[in-house]
Amino acid sequence: MNLCGLCLLLSVEVCWLTAKVDASWWFMGSLGSRLVCDHVPGLVSRQRQMCRQFPGVMKVIGAGVSDWIQECQHQFRTNRWNCNTTNDHNLFGRLLLRGSREVAFLYAISSAGVVHSVARACSQGALDSCSCDPGKKGRSRDDRGVFDWGGCSDHVEHAVKFSQMFVDERERRERDARAAMNLHNNRAGRKAVRRFLSLQCKCHGVSGSCTLRTCWLALSDFRRTGDHLMRRYRRAVHLSINQDSSAGSPAGQRRGHELKRPSKHDLVYLEESPDYCVRDIQSGSLGTAGRVCNRTSRGVEGCDVMCCGRGYDTARVRLRSKCECKFHWCCSVLCQDCDREEDLHFCKGHT
Repeated sequence: MNLCGLCLLLSVEVCWLTAKVDASWWFMGSLGSRLVCDHVPGLVSRQRQMCRQFPGVMKVIGAGVSDWIQECQHQFRTNRWNCNTTNDHNLFGRLLLRGSREVAFLYAISSAGVVHSVARACSQGALDSCSCDPGKKGRSRDDRGVFDWGGCSDHVEHAVKFSQMFVDERERRERDARAAMNLHNNRAGRKAVRRFLSLQCKCHGVSGSCTLRTCWLALSDFRRTGDHLMRRYRRAVHLSINQDSSAGSPAGQRRGHELKRPSKHDLVYLEESPDYCVRDIQSGSLGTAGRVCNRTSRGVEGCDVMCCGRGYDTARVRLRSKCECKFHWCCSVLCQDCDREEDLHFCKGHT
């Protein structure tokens, strides 16, 4: 992953995919990190300082960008907006200029991705600035009784603090509604990672009797974080904008007879989304022309919804997949490549 991944996380509106610097620059030492950090557009002074000070962390963050983009694309794979990137200098085009719920998700998932990547790198010994969580020592207790802290707990608190200092820095300098929206969603993303920390234990005793346990806190698979943030996306809270351009009260979101107040775990947005039906550079919509749809579904992946009433074309395509898999002792699975033909349906373009 080159530095464009890092840029994506530092200043989302300004510099997505603008820095074309090869990852090998990170191995040039302090001079190399200064050259790289000084040429990333959109950074405020504190971010440049941290970029120079922690080049190893910057590399870890950049390498983790592809992971959360893939997670975003998985979560939105059946939606009109499917988290597709563009070939333009800006990774998501002008979409990021809108305070929409899709942008709320992008900020949350990228903030979560920073925490997940840095915490994992700490526990794997990949960074000089951190290691396992030093606070997990001695004895503790859970619903199963007493256990001893051992192993290597993922140092999530360190990763959260780094994200707060680094990712949030530019937003904290602003006083408008959009900055408040971004900060809120950044925090929601970090909390989503914390939410799925799990206690992993190893039993000790005669024949695994578990008379003694050694436990550690471990990050869950990032898919659980993505699933959680997707649920929050569907229930995101629409905020109004006050006359002084600050974020105001909830607008048009009702739970029973009362407006829902956003919690720290909710995603918030300021503007309604475009319908994403047709390509529109100004709104950041790539349209749905050519997207595969499900002819029999009435959901968002169905051809009626996905194609926005424009209709679809059907093509017979040949697909290859693994088949006739057999287990061989020990320890491998051998499969054949099988071809099959299938009808796929593609949304028509706008006429």
